Amino acid sequence: MKFTAFERAQQGTGASRRLRNAGKVPGIVYGSGTPALIELDHNALYFALKKEAFHSSILEMELGKATQKVLLRDFQMHPWKQQVLHVDFQRVDESTRLRKKVPLHFIGEENSPAVKTDKGLVSHVQTELEIECLASQLPEYVTIDLSGLVKGQTLHVSDLSLPEGIKAVRHGTLNPVIVSVTMAKEEVEEAPAAAPVVAAEKAPAKKKDEKQNKK
Repeated sequence: MKFTAFERAQQGTGASRRLRNAGKVPGIVYGSGTPALIELDHNALYFALKKEAFHSSILEMELGKATQKVLLRDFQMHPWKQQVLHVDFQRVDESTRLRKKVPLHFIGEENSPAVKTDKGLVSHVQTELEIECLASQLPEYVTIDLSGLVKGQTLHVSDLSLPEGIKAVRHGTLNPVIVSVTMAKEEVEEAPAAAPVVAAEKAPAKKKDEKQNKK
């Protein structure tokens, strides 16, 4: 993805406030050289931040007459307004090794035995994964094939098959759950108990009148 940035000469709280009032966002680009102060159009940046690829892929930043490859590192939003307050980028090249969280895209779960045969429920416990790789290998997202899931299975980070050159970052001995399969609770509807049939009691036969008085 490409975006345009402009150099800014002033810094400080007052200068940043004036930029924001003018519809701009102050920012900085660091790494591989001297940090550069930049400003961006607020609306263009705001809508770019809504795109998944803007957060997890190498970006081409046009600054002056040069184009630099950068990675979004951080941004700050206003506590309640839909306003971007500041943004940070890092310069990268093909030899830059980095760590970055990328989204997980899940496919094939509807065709897995766990779902198709056993009617299980697949829970996506994690929706992103921190990886380590060269900047040139950074994927926009990582695809996880769930077509082999079976009843009761739990998929951990160590179970993932990642593309060559990409390594999942694990902190210590932690091995987080990525996906789990649970069985749906069968709702057994009990048939309403039949009302007891009470046999109608026959009215007692009227006793025959005592024999008529003999005439």
